[in-house]
Amino acid sequence: MIIDSHQHFWNYEPVKHNWIDDDMAVIRRDFTPSDLKQVYNENGIDGCVAVQADQTLAETDFLLELASQHDFIKGIVGWADLRGNDIDSVLEKYNQFKKIKGFRHVVQGEADHNFLLRPHFLRGIKALEKHNFTYDILIFPHQLGATLEFVKKFPNQKFVIDHIAKPYIKDGFYDGWAALMKAVAEHENVYCKVSGMITEADYKSWTESQLQPYLDLVFNAFGVDRIMYGSDWPVCLVAGNYSKVKGIMTNYISKLSEKEQHTIMGKNAVQFYNL
Repeated sequence: MIIDSHQHFWNYEPVKHNWIDDDMAVIRRDFTPSDLKQVYNENGIDGCVAVQADQTLAETDFLLELASQHDFIKGIVGWADLRGNDIDSVLEKYNQFKKIKGFRHVVQGEADHNFLLRPHFLRGIKALEKHNFTYDILIFPHQLGATLEFVKKFPNQKFVIDHIAKPYIKDGFYDGWAALMKAVAEHENVYCKVSGMITEADYKSWTESQLQPYLDLVFNAFGVDRIMYGSDWPVCLVAGNYSKVKGIMTNYISKLSEKEQHTIMGKNAVQFYNL
């Protein structure tokens, strides 16, 4: 079974989706399960995890509704205000829905480099752990230092780094990102999604060889049992297409055993998210 561990849906609204700038104009439209189902049929994908793109409870409810209507959406990663005083009651409410597996905050958009370490946010992560929800870590490389301190505080919480922490591939920056990713990977409760790479490279001129050092690092650091395939569809469309994104991973792991390939392309996501 091949599981895409990271993709999004939205009904496009210019204000809500103002992060979609002019360079990304190709994705200024609606993206629905029917669109994705066609892509999956063409690329041999069996199911997916839908991840929040907007920071509202309405977004979480939107994804839950889609998941209830489409069986190939195996799980969702929603949003809740983890800093809120009512976080326990919010999580208790969502615990009744089988397809909601975890939560995410767009930490990459926070001006505070130490956002992850603030007391109210840490309290919310404790609540996630209590309710057995996962947490997706969405950051830029300059936030990896705080991320390392963050994951140390929760050895029993299931974490996954989204988009290999968005290294600045276009600029060729590597060493600082690599050192901190190795340190984060030493914590065995932290997984890594190989996703979002081509949108951190030059949209028009990226090559697979340019991505290889970054792939080598995460595979060596996290190992076969803690890496998941993710497409970041439809965001990936600004720099390529679905088959190219899938091909980056399948080409890279082609020399591994069949069992290891299945582990990376599906089993790890099933295990992590309890799909």
